[in-house]
Amino acid sequence: MSVPAHQVRARYCAETITVYQAYPPEIADAALAAGRLVPPFRRERMTWIKPSFRWMMYRCGWATKPGQERVLAVEITRAGFEWALAHACLSSYDPHRYADRAAWSRQLRASPVRVQWDPERSLRLAPLPHRSVQVGLSGEAVRRYVDEWLVGLTDVTPTARAIRELLDSGDDPAAEALLPPERPYPLPPEVAAVVGATTP
Repeated sequence: MSVPAHQVRARYCAETITVYQAYPPEIADAALAAGRLVPPFRRERMTWIKPSFRWMMYRCGWATKPGQERVLAVEITRAGFEWALAHACLSSYDPHRYADRAAWSRQLRASPVRVQWDPERSLRLAPLPHRSVQVGLSGEAVRRYVDEWLVGLTDVTPTARAIRELLDSGDDPAAEALLPPERPYPLPPEVAAVVGATTP
């Protein structure tokens, strides 16, 4: 059975969903010590959250790219995540979602959240036919993320590096066994419609 092209997949429970972010050590260490995102994390910048662990690994090169050497699993409320998607604008124009380019451009400027769908990645980070959602937070959305939605932070850098070492040694089954389990996320239909997602 094929995976829908635009489907949110994540690790989640009844109240929370896990998203991933990669940071330089100074931001990660301060956040882990405080149990929340604190300076030098900057609220003024757009911050991107990713429910897909493999896409995060593709983006940060298994925690090796400069400025992305530490990967945090960020547990946030499902209500917050769904608020973000409900208030999002797609980062590229979609004629099925917007009346015209001008309407999309106006919404893009006004929205505190951007969503883009990028090719999901395999264990070895090759592109797959279906997409993974990335959620960019700015303004009010960053404030809510930091002050209201965030439930917990975990450093998963050791997991990223352990998987990379297993892949380098050719032990793909052992590497895959370390991946965080992710499953289709049941977005409310009205929220899914905003970002063009398929619901399970």
